[in-house]
Amino acid sequence: MTEILQANQPYASQTGDAAAEYGRVKPEGVDTTHGAILYLEDITVSFDGFKALNNLSLDISVGELRCIIGPNGAGKTTMMDVITGKTRPSAGNAWFGQTFDLTRMTEYDIAHFGIGRKFQRPTVFEQHTVFENLELAMKTNKRVRPTLFFRLDSEQEGKIAEILKLIRLQGEASRLAGLLSHGQKQWLEIGMLLMQEPQLLLLDEPVAGMSDAETARTAELLDELRGKHSIMVVEHDMAFVTEIARGGKVTVLHEGAVLAEGNMQQVQSDERVIEVYLGR
Repeated sequence: MTEILQANQPYASQTGDAAAEYGRVKPEGVDTTHGAILYLEDITVSFDGFKALNNLSLDISVGELRCIIGPNGAGKTTMMDVITGKTRPSAGNAWFGQTFDLTRMTEYDIAHFGIGRKFQRPTVFEQHTVFENLELAMKTNKRVRPTLFFRLDSEQEGKIAEILKLIRLQGEASRLAGLLSHGQKQWLEIGMLLMQEPQLLLLDEPVAGMSDAETARTAELLDELRGKHSIMVVEHDMAFVTEIARGGKVTVLHEGAVLAEGNMQQVQSDERVIEVYLGR
């Protein structure tokens, strides 16, 4: 690699050949000395004249668990697409810490440098065991030769055991992932993200389709992750959001912009939120 990114150095100067080499080195980490791990400023995304995001601005602090709610079409998925490099905004800035300009990075580089995303439908390797899924997700050199000769060491085995316990699947390690319940697959996918050691987790409707018991256990899981990772949760289940928000900020999106922001009580009593989303 020609040089390591320095704090406040635009990512633009690291595109091309240098960017392709990111996978060959360990990331130096994200500069969060100003307290924010994610900063979106005036993000606009237009599709054939329709503004999916309209001057959207928000920031997430290090270790914060932020809940994002809003009606269908509010721009929640598009916002996560911008953060992960899937969609390029037509205007605005998106920064991961003070160092990385997300609007100029590839999806691979964004994931490599510490942003993990879980989609609504779980995507696990169903023909592999739970243990093998976590092993495959481990942050290691994925080039052909190292992969062919890869063997877990005691530290890596310990890491998998730790994640298995955290996601409540320690008794299912040798079970095929395809035989897990829907909720267990969701937990496994969260575990696979955690194997990548992300600093920011994006979770899209993590309790959709879960039983009440599974939903409660997912709330416990996120509570354990609180403070260890910065977490953005997009969810429609208001009881679940109330449980995990715990006095933290809840952001309401509507028509591609922030409609309201505050703790759950403040958001639920906001007349604009009641009108466009919660109802009376």
